[in-house]
Amino acid sequence: MDAQQRFYGELFDWEITPACDEWHYGLVQHCEEGIGGGISDSGENPPRPMITFYVSVDDLRAYLDKAVSLGATEVLLPMDMDVNDSKFSIAGFVDPEGNYIGLYHSGQG
Repeated sequence: MDAQQRFYGELFDWEITPACDEWHYGLVQHCEEGIGGGISDSGENPPRPMITFYVSVDDLRAYLDKAVSLGATEVLLPMDMDVNDSKFSIAGFVDPEGNYIGLYHSGQG
């Protein structure tokens, strides 16, 4: 398991199963809410296009603090949003590998 897989496994309590050592790819097991997926790194390859994803959590501050304790850098303080009559809160951090990850909480506060 590579560093990114350990980081996200610890941060979100995700079960990550190694699937392909050559690509450093691990499967994220599907949970009750949300989707399963995979985590890999680019190894020695040049950077490839990136996406940003948001993870739904129950406490933005607690997950930001936990991410920082695991080596991330907080870059977006928790903030309330009101978009098209939908109220929610977001926050964000940069993981130890330099990727921006958003946190999402339905409702505000």
